[in-house]
Amino acid sequence: MSDRGKRNAREKVVSLPELLDWADGFRDAGKRVVFTNGVFDLLHTGHLRLLESAARLGDGLIVAINRDRSVRKLKGPSRPLVPFRQRAALVAGFEMVDRVIGFSGETPIELIELVRPAVLAKGGDWPVERIVGREVVESYGGTVVSLPLIPGRSTTDVVERIRTAVRTNRTPGDG
Repeated sequence: MSDRGKRNAREKVVSLPELLDWADGFRDAGKRVVFTNGVFDLLHTGHLRLLESAARLGDGLIVAINRDRSVRKLKGPSRPLVPFRQRAALVAGFEMVDRVIGFSGETPIELIELVRPAVLAKGGDWPVERIVGREVVESYGGTVVSLPLIPGRSTTDVVERIRTAVRTNRTPGDG
């Protein structure tokens, strides 16, 4: 049922009706839908590892990405650094990602309620008890997972290294 690696990135970024049709068909076929979400600004290896780990938890991976206005509300006026359409296309370009959708609220709770994923996954900076949608997913027997992070691999860390490099006139890097 999953078409991983068979669709181009543009085809994986979908509308809500397309997403719900896909998720319903997936569930009807006895497959496990995994849902994760985030900003995904300045992609880095932490994002890659999170998506790889989340994809291994089921048969199809949905990634919900905060739209630009939502990011500004959460992260401040200087973010996102990369506009939504570009962030969505980049995330959709990963083979392990099956569908990408944007959301405008501060949380993706409405999407979680509609999609009804078998697994809800977030990065380890979110303890399970604080993951938005946990109660919904657990109410119908789904699983909520907090995945380990790679230390020092976050967009905030990357932005700070760039700022330091600009201030000191050095090239940013991790060795």
